[in-house]
Amino acid sequence: MTRRLITLLLCLFATPAFAQTVAAPAPAATPAPALPRVAIETTAGRIVVEVETVKAPITSANFLRYVDHAKLNGVEFYRIVRFDPDYGLLQFGTLGDPKRSYPVIKHEPTTLTGLSHTNGTLSMARSEPGTAQGDFTLMIGNQTSLDAKGDDVGYAAFGHVVEGMDVVLKILNGELSPTATRNGGYKGEVPVTPVKILTTKRVTVP
Repeated sequence: MTRRLITLLLCLFATPAFAQTVAAPAPAATPAPALPRVAIETTAGRIVVEVETVKAPITSANFLRYVDHAKLNGVEFYRIVRFDPDYGLLQFGTLGDPKRSYPVIKHEPTTLTGLSHTNGTLSMARSEPGTAQGDFTLMIGNQTSLDAKGDDVGYAAFGHVVEGMDVVLKILNGELSPTATRNGGYKGEVPVTPVKILTTKRVTVP
């Protein structure tokens, strides 16, 4: 009787019904594709930024178009807003040069992208919302006051520095002219010897 019972139990455990109770291993998660990175080679050194093409697709595509068509090669960091040696922002780009600038793009507020103007953030320079073209800003220190909130649509953040913040700080602390302007503005914020961008190009993500 005992042998019969054991044999019956072994047969039961070998049936498909029992086998189905064993959980199959979960499939491996597919890693998200790496975000594109751009190396900005300047006369002060190398800066590498990562571009948020998933969260801010319109603004990122605009920046990458300037990069891919070499529109930023030869432009300068023409504006330095320095509150203290490690807090402020840098501005660079085409300064509205029609030979370098593409049409304006739609504004992507941080309330839509989920991004924020924290230390090292790359953002768009503009006058009114929806007028951004080929001018960009780099944050040194957290400047979340530039994020969208309430009726204020803020500025469009779309990337961040992943290498070369020491170069960014070096540019921030360059000598400023008390009288020079650019396009009639930015008095007191124009560097005596502007740092030039030599090349911008996509680089392989390590």
